[in-house]
Amino acid sequence: MSIMEILLWVVLPYICAAVFIVGHIWRYRYDKFGWTTRSSQTYENRLLRWGSPMFHLGILMVIAGHVVGLLIPREWLYFIGISEEIYHIGATVLGTFAAVLTLAGLAILIFRRRTVPAVFLATTVMDKVMFVFLGATLLFGTAATVVHQVFGPGFQYRETISPWIREMIILRPRPELMLEVPLLFQLHIITACVLFALWPFTRLVHVFSAPVGYLFRPYIVYRSRDDHRGSREPKRGWGPVEAPDPARLRRP
Repeated sequence: MSIMEILLWVVLPYICAAVFIVGHIWRYRYDKFGWTTRSSQTYENRLLRWGSPMFHLGILMVIAGHVVGLLIPREWLYFIGISEEIYHIGATVLGTFAAVLTLAGLAILIFRRRTVPAVFLATTVMDKVMFVFLGATLLFGTAATVVHQVFGPGFQYRETISPWIREMIILRPRPELMLEVPLLFQLHIITACVLFALWPFTRLVHVFSAPVGYLFRPYIVYRSRDDHRGSREPKRGWGPVEAPDPARLRRP
């Protein structure tokens, strides 16, 4: 096994995982006000109304498919009645649909960000880098699925990539499992590792945000000036300037 293969399938994933974890801790500790989606909805809403739901629904399906296919041993699926044929059909059909939906939504969002001047001006350098690696990861993954799983003979990634990831998690790396993996799958994994390393320094941190505080925050009290509440009746425009009362200006 060459040094390059060890760097790619042992060193790189662990470095990216360390940056992912430590980077989020650092970002949350020192940049809480920057922990945001940097929403641009106020600049343009028509394209966002289509692209955002498509992308988010698709990416949730993609993540769920990766969790089932890579982290859950197939013996567990056999135990609950999911055979190899059923899994292959579900992974191929649903995976292709999720990939197309995600890529279509991402294409709309990138087109919107590039063609709407206000949105483009609000785009940072890290946003552009993130979109490059996010798009590359999705494209390589989709291409690998279409080439090898839909139109090809099929690649048994649950005998190579899946155990490689599970062994990496328990700190028992087995880089030899990745040597015979097709190039498209390898590129998909490498770009995904780089994306995870970039994650803490981009708008993607909002994935780990949940509005739990809204359930426990105190009520916001508003003072009303309508006809039924408040200290005085509403007036149109500025009130007339009146001369001060001389009696109140006298000294006691």
